[in-house]
Amino acid sequence: HAEAYAHIKRGRLVAVSSRQPGKLNAFADRFGVAGRFTDYREMFAQAKPDLVHVNTPPNVRLEIFQAAAEAGVPALIVEKPLAIQGEDYLAIADFASDARIKIAINHQLHFHPRRQVLQKLVAEGAIGPVRFIDASARMNMAYQGTHTLQAIAAFNPDATPTSVFGQAAGVEGLRDTPRKHFAPDESLSALTFDNGVSALLRCGTNAPYVLAGDERVNVHKRITVYGERGHVAWTMWSWQTLIDGHVEGGAHDYAAEDVLGQAAMTEAMFDWLEDDRAVHPLHLQAALQDFDIVLKTYMSALHHRVEQPGSPPEPDLINKLRTALKQMERG
Repeated sequence: HAEAYAHIKRGRLVAVSSRQPGKLNAFADRFGVAGRFTDYREMFAQAKPDLVHVNTPPNVRLEIFQAAAEAGVPALIVEKPLAIQGEDYLAIADFASDARIKIAINHQLHFHPRRQVLQKLVAEGAIGPVRFIDASARMNMAYQGTHTLQAIAAFNPDATPTSVFGQAAGVEGLRDTPRKHFAPDESLSALTFDNGVSALLRCGTNAPYVLAGDERVNVHKRITVYGERGHVAWTMWSWQTLIDGHVEGGAHDYAAEDVLGQAAMTEAMFDWLEDDRAVHPLHLQAALQDFDIVLKTYMSALHHRVEQPGSPPEPDLINKLRTALKQMERG
């Protein structure tokens, strides 16, 4: 996030907050940040930032949203995942219903230069009407699945999900940790949308490798979008288009793409701050729709039935899923 400010023209880092003084000072020294706070509320009040990047566990999301709104902070870019389960999802949705603060979720992949080219091709109809999207990541739903779910929305914008059929396995990712990134080790979501598009999302060790034989779990995000005239494919390391029988493709440097994606994502928030009509594509309402798919995947896996997005989420879902998957592992 901070490295991106070398490429951002309309903003600069003025303050940072962390409850750990050692990490606070190390970060501030590295990036030349003058304002240093161990209480983020004091940072909001004294530094009066225009934009705050929120890189915290999801269990404190709403608390920070509310404090920022009360302090008059105009905008937030928030790390994923947005929430943990149905209770905080509903609380955030309630907050969003009348909040004036502008919030976007940190899905910087949407703004990677190569992804932007491919998304533009699909939007302009280069592959014809989209019929099917296949997306995956070898990290679980909470860590990278939400990135990949947003990618489905990026290539199929303005569509509303109409059904979710999910499967899940493995409890290691459901153990309590300071990060609070609860998710089953493996999940599969079969999705349908109101425009006729279908999608398949695989997250965890059931997902395919992008780099053959590379056991690092964080390097295998990918998406392929199929239309009536061809397809486009993106991975963290490569791309391909097949349009009317003509194939093009190549490699890209993920790290270089990522810092530029972070910068462009941040610049898009400045666009929104300057013009209310320039709504950020990663805005909070879009993230809420995506997270509803996550919840419905877990509900479907728990009850072995198709779930409809927009219906109320089941309470205490993570604990119920944890119990069910433990029982399944015991046989």
